Amino acid sequence: MGKPPDEGGRPSRTAHMSYDVIGDIHGEYDKLVALLAKLGYRETGGTWRHPARKALFVGDFIDRGPNQVKTVNLVRSMTDAGSALAVMGNHEFNAIAWFTPDPANPGEFLRPHFSEKYGSKNREQHAAFLAEVEARPGLHKEIIEWFLTLPLWLDLPGLRVVHACWHQPFMEHLRPKLREGDRLTYDLLIEATREPPDEQKDTPEPSTFKATEALLKGIEIPLPSGYSFRDKDGFPRSRVRVRWWDGEADTYQKAALLGREWRDRLPASAVPSHVRIGYGGEQPVVVGHYWLPPDGRPTPFSEKVACVDYSAARGGPLVAYRWTGESILRENNFVTSSD
Repeated sequence: MGKPPDEGGRPSRTAHMSYDVIGDIHGEYDKLVALLAKLGYRETGGTWRHPARKALFVGDFIDRGPNQVKTVNLVRSMTDAGSALAVMGNHEFNAIAWFTPDPANPGEFLRPHFSEKYGSKNREQHAAFLAEVEARPGLHKEIIEWFLTLPLWLDLPGLRVVHACWHQPFMEHLRPKLREGDRLTYDLLIEATREPPDEQKDTPEPSTFKATEALLKGIEIPLPSGYSFRDKDGFPRSRVRVRWWDGEADTYQKAALLGREWRDRLPASAVPSHVRIGYGGEQPVVVGHYWLPPDGRPTPFSEKVACVDYSAARGGPLVAYRWTGESILRENNFVTSSD
């Protein structure tokens, strides 16, 4: 068999592993099984395998859906067997922080279980997972320890994967502090949960908190005074995620990752220059995280960046991008659990 063609139909110079990059599952086990079967994976030897490809999970295995532990166990069995790779999502990071005591505040945790500022919001977001593991401390601990083995990103031959944002300067800031394989340490976990004062949060200088937030949650900026919107959970927000991959998105209206109804209400004033990072790498990047409309047709964000999160836990399909060495991402390489 020859090497896979590149975007122009020519044989690629380097043979690559073929990957199926699978979006945010959020406990939707049945959709995951349906998608794996559609992609040609079969359950053999205690896990799901493909004869010629690997699955690559973008994180957010938990919270919201009906089958939390079953989903984690399936993904974990595939990674243990070598039939899949996976990166950490913000929900895995939040689960680790929820479970981990705060050494500076006895009786508290790195992710507060209740706070004056947010009330019980953290528990509400984490409720589906806690319902399955909170009364099973041994299982809970085992899953959290596995989450800590997940890398923050994967830089593979020809392909890059991160949960929310490929931010090279922030990665270079974190890399010397990480364990082998770009994994968090316990000390770094503590640093990553220490939210700085507002006046430091939006400066261009890197920090462990800002870098981890960007990679796992995307780049957020404060809206100009007097502007806000409500997110998909109905919470009021005065900060907005931006189209980090688009270096031409230079105003709030162009940069905000919002539906047109909210975006059109924003000013046409310029966003801070340091958040317009763009993406100019040769290798394409696949992300999850962004809860794209469940009725939307999957399509790349750009020639080099694609998202595979189409709101599986909100009635949408679970989505995969089938990558076979191409350097320009293609709309017809998306596969959904509902096709």
